[in-house]
Amino acid sequence: MVETIPAEFQALDERFSGCDGDFVVERLHTGARKSEGPAYFPAGRYLVWSDIPNDRLLRWDETTGAVGVFRHASGYANGNTVDRQGRLVTCEQGNRRVTRTEHDGTLTVLADRYDGRRLNSPNDVVVRADGTIWFTDPIYGIAGDYEGHRAESELGGDCYVFRLDPATGDLRVVADDFCRPNGLAFSPDERRLYIADTRQEPSHIRVFDVTADGRLHGGDIFATCNAGRFDGVRVDAAGRVWAAAWDGVHCFATDGTLLGKLLLPEPAANLTFGGPKLNHLFITAGASVYTLRVTFNGAHYPQPAPA
Repeated sequence: MVETIPAEFQALDERFSGCDGDFVVERLHTGARKSEGPAYFPAGRYLVWSDIPNDRLLRWDETTGAVGVFRHASGYANGNTVDRQGRLVTCEQGNRRVTRTEHDGTLTVLADRYDGRRLNSPNDVVVRADGTIWFTDPIYGIAGDYEGHRAESELGGDCYVFRLDPATGDLRVVADDFCRPNGLAFSPDERRLYIADTRQEPSHIRVFDVTADGRLHGGDIFATCNAGRFDGVRVDAAGRVWAAAWDGVHCFATDGTLLGKLLLPEPAANLTFGGPKLNHLFITAGASVYTLRVTFNGAHYPQPAPA
């Protein structure tokens, strides 16, 4: 049976007006060790997310409410996303690689090495309209055995942000000055990229301009966290930035002002928009997955140009 708690939106700026939703938040599942990486599949009407320490991906069926195991072992999967062809793209911390689940269920390894050296432990991932895959690569999965396998960094401890062109296999570093790069998200027009740095003090989100040829410029601090640390990041259709933090989800205006929060009983790790109108907010937090229908919509990203 789905549990419910009162929805607690905390307005901190008048521009947060209209950013609310259901009176209750539904807890779809609990009992994980660490829920992360929600990804919604509109064609199948289901949600996939990671239970990192238990080395599995879980799946919630919107039509029945049933929760089951999508994949075990999952390579200590963390971040997930859906590409423009409706395929699951996963950051496997334990296997130190990024994979794609094809429509027939087979796995394709997209990236596991940079310049001949193994990646650290890919953490979170987004896909751009041109098909390129952008992911962060901190050392969490190799720092111990809790959510990966203890190992030495082959990248010298550097924690990069990568851009991968799966059509050519070209993997390039787009940012190299992060402490622990984590969640990331494009603005609706994909001209800006927001990236959370979890372990900098204070934890913050930086914003970059994205050039037409897929390079980053800038990198100023966009927002700092006043409740623990930032983790996953998503953007809504109005360009507002929603970031997971220890007290719930924080909402920022495009100028970096904290507009308000959705407070939760467990530390939020990540979030995504789903449903046919992208107005269902799904949040992985602690041992659980929460959802509610909201009065705003997730970003509708540009479609790829015709070939």
